[in-house]
Amino acid sequence: MHISVLLNESIEYLNLKPNSVVVDCTLGYGGHSSEILKRIPDGFLYAFDQDQRAIEEARKKLDTIGKNYKIINDNFVNLNKHIEKADGILFDLGVSSPQLDEAERGFSFHKDANLDMRMNENNPLSAFNVVNEYPLNDLIRIFREYGEEKFAVSIAKGIVKAREEKNIETTLELTEIIKANVPMKYRREKHPARKVFQAIRIEVNNELEVFEIALKDALSKINIGGRICVITFHSLEDKLCKKIFKEVSTVPKEFKDLPILPEEYEPKYKIIANIAPTDEEIENNARSRSARLRVIERRR
Repeated sequence: MHISVLLNESIEYLNLKPNSVVVDCTLGYGGHSSEILKRIPDGFLYAFDQDQRAIEEARKKLDTIGKNYKIINDNFVNLNKHIEKADGILFDLGVSSPQLDEAERGFSFHKDANLDMRMNENNPLSAFNVVNEYPLNDLIRIFREYGEEKFAVSIAKGIVKAREEKNIETTLELTEIIKANVPMKYRREKHPARKVFQAIRIEVNNELEVFEIALKDALSKINIGGRICVITFHSLEDKLCKKIFKEVSTVPKEFKDLPILPEEYEPKYKIIANIAPTDEEIENNARSRSARLRVIERRR
């Protein structure tokens, strides 16, 4: 079962009106979209998702609330192509629980499955390609950059050595190789495959570049008075979101010391919130532990 993270907070901070036009960039299984639709009886919801299975499930849920919505079966990197303007835009960058729980999708290091990890099942690049075909230096780079994995070198060398014998086919095969190439103490701290699996998933789905493009497009699409809410789940996404929000909401250096700032130099956007889940939410949903909600509003 999928529990939407920071659900109440993100809906509240979208500051919806009954006639708002809203974009849910990550429909998933419809948790956030359902709550949005309830609050915009005279408005319209656009929801993006690449996962056909998620779309089918979400549609059933949304149809019980209203028909004033459109699901766009596309990556939110193409926001520009589909959306003119909006009063609210939401990004929830977590992998949905059903994707993690469906063993055959290959996202989980707890369940045996073919190495896959594609959000879009038509994507030609899968985890199998990354693990079996990437050169040693590229493996080290993605484990360091996307996984922030301190044992990136030894894990990458272990993978290269293992695949010389035969292809690494499954999630549990990969997990065992990772375990064998980190110290015993590290294995006891947290699951040693967690960061490597995250890194491979980000690489397969080009997540950071896609998010950066889409967030910058979202800033240009939001109406004056409208808000963008972003829920991130790891530090790389959060740092990127924080950086982009800061760039567009900060007074240019050369005007900082002016006693009165001319209106045309006022930032177009204002940061509204930066929120972590409550202890209660973390207790009820362990996957919310690393989540962070950032909110920005267009002022002019």
